[in-house]
Amino acid sequence: MMTIATTQPKLLTGSRVYLRPINAEDAGMYYEQLYVEETRRLTGTHRFATKEQISRYIEAKSQDNSSVLLLIALKESDEVIGDIALQDIDTINRSAGIRIAISYEKHQGQGFGQEAMPLLLEYGFGVLNLQRIELEVFTFNPRAAHVYEKLGFVREGIKRKALYYHHQYHDVITMSMLADEYRTKYGLSEL
Repeated sequence: MMTIATTQPKLLTGSRVYLRPINAEDAGMYYEQLYVEETRRLTGTHRFATKEQISRYIEAKSQDNSSVLLLIALKESDEVIGDIALQDIDTINRSAGIRIAISYEKHQGQGFGQEAMPLLLEYGFGVLNLQRIELEVFTFNPRAAHVYEKLGFVREGIKRKALYYHHQYHDVITMSMLADEYRTKYGLSEL
């Protein structure tokens, strides 16, 4: 496991984690995290990539106005423990998808993702003026579905047998949060 100390700007800060931009020098660490087997399963990642492809992906993301890709780092040590993204940002319909991955098992189940998600939700609803943020979670990950519901996401439906992984088809739960639901849940009033 590679630990990267950083002097990068802390874009969004919580009590134990902060979110920061991903940069070219993060390519090796991001590549390593891409191959953590359990994280690949929980995120439904099939694709394999080379370090060069990861470097090009990071460069492309820096030019992509339809997504915000950030790294999740521990405030205490600056260790990068995962990533989080708003993607498919639609400025006409004011909607986006959100995804998150806590890369190593030692950091999972400790509430780091539960702290990181509201930081990016605040950015999406409060800065980008989104109306709707949605996500998908696989039925074999009930812990994540429970956390998303605690955060205020509402189950909308099931995509039946939408993911093929390890010789099996799996259902996908779709969930979303609307701006007014976010503001009510987190005690913010519409200005």
